[in-house]
Amino acid sequence: MEIYWRLIPLFVAVIQMCSDSHFLQYYTTAVTSPGPGLPVYSEVGYVDDREIASYNSDTRQYLPKTEWMKKLESEYWERETQRNQLREVDSKHNLQTVMTQFNQTRGFHIYQWMFGCELRDDGSIAVYDLDGYDGRDFLYLDTQRWVHIATINEAHISTQRWNSPEVNEGLRMKIYLENECIDWLKRFLEYGREDLERRVRPQVKVWGHRQSDDVTRLQCLVYGFHPRPVDVKWMSNGKDHLPSDEMSPILPHPDGTYQIRVSVEVPTKEADTYSCHVDHSSLKEVLTKKYEPDNGTQYTMIIAIVCAVAIIAVILGVGIFCYKKRGKGYKTTSISDASSDSSSNPTA
Repeated sequence: MEIYWRLIPLFVAVIQMCSDSHFLQYYTTAVTSPGPGLPVYSEVGYVDDREIASYNSDTRQYLPKTEWMKKLESEYWERETQRNQLREVDSKHNLQTVMTQFNQTRGFHIYQWMFGCELRDDGSIAVYDLDGYDGRDFLYLDTQRWVHIATINEAHISTQRWNSPEVNEGLRMKIYLENECIDWLKRFLEYGREDLERRVRPQVKVWGHRQSDDVTRLQCLVYGFHPRPVDVKWMSNGKDHLPSDEMSPILPHPDGTYQIRVSVEVPTKEADTYSCHVDHSSLKEVLTKKYEPDNGTQYTMIIAIVCAVAIIAVILGVGIFCYKKRGKGYKTTSISDASSDSSSNPTA
C-alpha cells in the first residue's frame, strides 16, 4: 500500500490523459509544529489538475481558487469554512492519538488524508480514501467491503474503532463518496468546463551539450501545454525508447499552462539519431522533435539572451525603486485576500 499511496498522483494523471474521466479530490494535512508556508492544518480541493478551493489554520476561511468557483453561493463557503474549522480542532486530537499509538510524546509529525471520486466517460464511478502518517501509509478504505484496513501495526487501534458498529466510518464514507462527492463533481464541471477541458498544444525545444568527446547530454523542453498530464521520452531512430536519467517535475506557468524538461546522456557519435517524442491530449498524433547538432549553440544563445534581459530588467527595477524611495519615499498599503462539501475525518 505504501507504493500505492505514492503513485496516486501518477495514476490520476495517466487516467486523465487517456480518457475523459474527471476527478474531485481533497488533500488534508495536519502537523504538530507549524512553520513558514506550513500551517497547523490545511485542506486543498482539486478538480482534475486544477486547485479549486483551500482552507488553512492561518486564514481560517475556505476560499475559491478559480473564477468559476466564485459562482457558488455564499452559504457554501460559510458552510465549508465552519466544517474545516471543526476539522482543524479534530486534527489536533487525531495527531495526539496517533502519536500515542507510536509511543511518541514530542517532535515534528504529520498526518495526511486523501479522498476523492472519479466520474468516467462511460458514466461509471470510482472512489478512494487513504490516510498517511509521517510520510508512510497508515490505513485505507477498502471500497469493496467498505471497511478500513491498517497498513502498519500501529494503525490497528484506529481501524478497530472506525470499523466498530458504533462508528461505522466506512459506511459513512461510502454514502459521501458515491453520492455527494459525485454530485459536487458534476456541478463543478458544469461551472468550469471551459477551463477544465481547455486544450493547448505543447511547444518543444531540443538541444545538446557535449559532456566529453564520447558523451552528449540531450535536453527536451516541453512547455505551454494544458492540461497537465503529458508523456515525454527520448527515442533512438524513432523506435528504441531511452530511459531518462533526469526529469523535472511538471511545473505550472502563470498563464495556467505547464512545462517539463527531460534529459538523457547518449554517445556523441550517435546523438543525431535521437528525437524527443511528446504525447498530449491536445495532439492528434505524437509530436516528434529531432536533435540536430547545431541546436546546442542555438538554444544556448537563446537562454543567454533571456537571462541577460532578465538581469537587465532586475537592475532597472532596483534602480527605479531606489530612486523613488530616496526621492519621494513610499507608502504602505493594506492587501486583503481575495477570494466541497466533503466529509469529516473521524477521531483516530
